[in-house]
Parts: sequence; C-alpha cells; structure tokens
Amino acid sequence: MRLRILLIVCFFSLLYSCSKEKISYEPVQKVDAYEVYKEAFLAFEKNDFTYASKKFSEAEINFTDPRLAAKSAIMASFCLYSVNFYIQAEENLDRFLINYPADQNVIYANYLKAIISFEQIGEEKYDLEPLLEAKKKINFFLKKYPDSEYAIDLNFKKDLVENQFAAKELFIAKYYISVQKWVPAINRLKIIVNNHDKTIFIEEALHRLVEIHYHIGLKKEAKKYASILGYNYNTSEWFEQSYKLLNKDYEKVLKLEKKENEKNLFMKIINKIKLK
Repeated sequence: MRLRILLIVCFFSLLYSCSKEKISYEPVQKVDAYEVYKEAFLAFEKNDFTYASKKFSEAEINFTDPRLAAKSAIMASFCLYSVNFYIQAEENLDRFLINYPADQNVIYANYLKAIISFEQIGEEKYDLEPLLEAKKKINFFLKKYPDSEYAIDLNFKKDLVENQFAAKELFIAKYYISVQKWVPAINRLKIIVNNHDKTIFIEEALHRLVEIHYHIGLKKEAKKYASILGYNYNTSEWFEQSYKLLNKDYEKVLKLEKKENEKNLFMKIINKIKLK
C-alpha cells in the first residue's frame, strides 16, 4: 500500500516538473514573399545570379498566388542558366512545366530548354549525344510553337545544328581518308550529300568524293560527283580543285578556253561589221 502511494506521488511530481519546462517547438514567423522577390530581383539586376536564384526559389514557395509563384520559378531557372548550371536549370524548368502547365511562360520555358541543349554542343570531335538532344528539343519547339517570337532564333540554331552534324561526319571521313579506309570514308561523305546538303560542308564533301574515287581508279564515279559539284557550285574553290584533279592540263585548258572566247568575240564583231 505504501509502495502504491509512493508511485502515485512520483508520477504527479514528474508531470508537474515537465509542465514547467520550456516548449521545444515555436511557430516560425511567416516569410513575406514580396520582400524576398524584391531582394531576388535586386541581386538579379546586379548579375548576382546564384544568390538571385536561391531567393527566387524561396519566394516561389511562399507566394500564395500561383502566377507569382510561377514567375519566381521561371526567374530562378533563368538565373541558374545564366551561371551555366545547366542540369539544375533544366530540372527547375521540368518542375515548372509540371507545376504550372497553364502559365504564360510555358513557351519560354520550352525555348530555354532548347537553348540549354544547344549551348552544350561541343566541337565535331566530341560526343554526338548533345547534338541529338539539341535537335530533338529544337524540333519539338518548332513543331509545337511555329509562330512564336522564339521560332526565328531556333530556326537559325537548327541550321547551325545541321552544320555541326555535317562537320562531325566530315571530321570522321577525313580520319578514314588519312588511314586509307576508302569505303567508310565514302559512306560518311554520302551521309552529308544525302542528309545535310543544305550545309556549308556539302561542297567539300562532294570534292572529297571526287578525290577518293579518282584515287582508287573509279573515274566515272569521280566525274559524276564533279558534275554535281560543278552544276551547283561552279564558282567554289572545291570545284576548282576537282577540276584540276580531273584535268591534268588545267592551265592549258584555261588558256585554250580563253583563246576560244576571244576568237568567238572577234567573230561576233566581224559578223556585225559585215551585216552593216
């Protein structure tokens, strides 16, 4: 009985002492989203993009208005892009497109994703994956938003991507030429001719085809590619080189052509005089 009374007294003593302890949880004061956004924008204007991106993200989670939250999210993404944090910027943009699918900046978010991929394209000797990714995102944008204000820029960048594809194929073809692997070299050059004929590398690709076929004794094929080159690009340096290759007496031919032209001009003058 005494033991029971003792236990009851100890229990109430413990309960009383706990009630006098300081409360461990205190509510955090609510953040003013407008003030945070203002702070972020001031950092943005000073080109302090890293700090600005953090504050824009903080403003986003504290805004109750979804339009302002979306604006903060797209600004944070742009800041990350501006300091070349491409992975983080793209992750932010993906989250933006999921959370704010009806926002007015959705078009810009997709444009920025395409730009991020485009800016990660390396030189022709580097990996092909960034090129494929850039082409995919640019094509997606142009198909979905063909009349947007960003379409002109991405159409221009699409041409640059195609040029880079052609440059990569030409780089590989030249390597095969250097080690005298004629068949793979021809195959690479044909990819340029068939798939990238609007690029600046088409002329050299045609000349290299002339050069290889002439070297391995396939003069008929060499003349075929020379004809294509001459028909489309008869003023280019690559056509001149192909012409020299197929006409060993190049200088002599030029002189004969010049004499023939002078002779024709002379005959025209004579005939004109006779008619008078």
